[in-house]
Amino acid sequence: MILTHDLGTTGDKAAMFGDDGALKAATTARYPTVFGSGGRAEQSPLDWWDAVIRSTRELLEQTGTDPAKITCVSFSGQMMGAVFLDGTGEPVRPAIIWADTRSAGQCEPLLGRIPMARVYELTGHRLNATYSLTKVLWVREHEPAAYAATRVIVQAKDFVAYRLTGHLATDPSDASSTNAFDQKAGAWSEEILAAADVPMALWPEVVPSTTVIGHVTSEAAALTGLAQGTPVVIGGGDGPCAAAGAGVVAPGSAYTYLGSSSWISLAADEPLLDPRMRTMTFNHVVPGRFVPTATMQAGGGSLEWISELLAEPHADLLQAAIKVEAAGDGLFFLPHLLGERSPYWNPKARAAFIGLARHHERAHLFRAVLEGVAMNLLTGLRAFAGNGTAIERIDAVGGAAVAGEVLHVLADVWGLPVRRRTIVEANSLGAAIVGGIAMGVFDGFGIAPALSAAEPPIMPDKIAHERYIPQYHRFLDAYARLEPWFNEH
Repeated sequence: MILTHDLGTTGDKAAMFGDDGALKAATTARYPTVFGSGGRAEQSPLDWWDAVIRSTRELLEQTGTDPAKITCVSFSGQMMGAVFLDGTGEPVRPAIIWADTRSAGQCEPLLGRIPMARVYELTGHRLNATYSLTKVLWVREHEPAAYAATRVIVQAKDFVAYRLTGHLATDPSDASSTNAFDQKAGAWSEEILAAADVPMALWPEVVPSTTVIGHVTSEAAALTGLAQGTPVVIGGGDGPCAAAGAGVVAPGSAYTYLGSSSWISLAADEPLLDPRMRTMTFNHVVPGRFVPTATMQAGGGSLEWISELLAEPHADLLQAAIKVEAAGDGLFFLPHLLGERSPYWNPKARAAFIGLARHHERAHLFRAVLEGVAMNLLTGLRAFAGNGTAIERIDAVGGAAVAGEVLHVLADVWGLPVRRRTIVEANSLGAAIVGGIAMGVFDGFGIAPALSAAEPPIMPDKIAHERYIPQYHRFLDAYARLEPWFNEH
């Protein structure tokens, strides 16, 4: 059995996989996020560790698994954060997670020392407040005592792996989410860190995703119920793990993930550098491969928000929404609840309903949110296509991909076939694949596409797609007109 932990935004999902890659059982232990003014979004690393303890014990009890039968523990985790640890490996402050945008003010001074184009060339990413580096600079400026006490900065999965083993490391996929990693060289960027005046020593060793970084200690075994000495594989960031779980491990394949944040990703042999810097590229968990990506901050999160706001079950709202028009009736939603990454890279962007009329009801609002998410992701697809990447079909994974009605809207807006992959959790499966390869259970990443089935594709309605094209341009125009207002406040 392979035990995986996927440290997400809302909780840790523990999952047990057999040596055939089949999911046997899963459970989730939730933890809170503290949101605040100015773009604050923080979590306690100790809450992550507590969730891993709880979910591991629950899963072992639920499945009746003998801990000695667990081949390894492997990880997927939220990316782009900053976990500040002291010399004893203890957090010196709460973790600043990917959704935190407080460090926007740290970007401009750094860009005075290194051009944006150079950062993008080295890292595959714009310099932006959603990444780790400027979060570090924010702490240095606003919390100097915490910064002075920090000896290493890691990501979520790295901290938990450390708690299990006593060894600190990260992998290339998570390192590539920091704005401080030279992804082609596979090493921390001396040029960027020198410009930021951040010591190289604050960043952990980078090892391949399939590395066994250590074994479960006696203390961790007593807390989790795992067997002492169980191998622990470092795993990868949630995006690249999801790509592996979706079978996107070789060039020519693409998928969309519809979780709290949402994205469209490809597999490639080289970083895809967009001249307009609308997209970014992560290192893959597959050695030598990359994951060009267009990510929005609040994709599935926008759908969750509107369901909570309207206090009506998601499924009921969706069924009502497919019977009405939104953009076709002049109603649009800009889905920038947490600022925005692709394509605008503007932490000051905000969500907005535009075109509301007296006759619009709950179903119209929900439909507008769904179409807004689809249209925002369409810009990423067009960026890929404009840079010579041909995409013929999109595989869909993630919680919001369960509903065929959602996939119909995506197919119509994008003008591409969309098919659901029968994966309960792509992140967890990706982590299991990484762990299985590390332990010799699987021969290599080429097995990934065979570990999930693809349903028949949902074909786009050509007439509906043609109608969406001018509506999409109105959607883009709405943001362009509001952007100056966003940036003034």
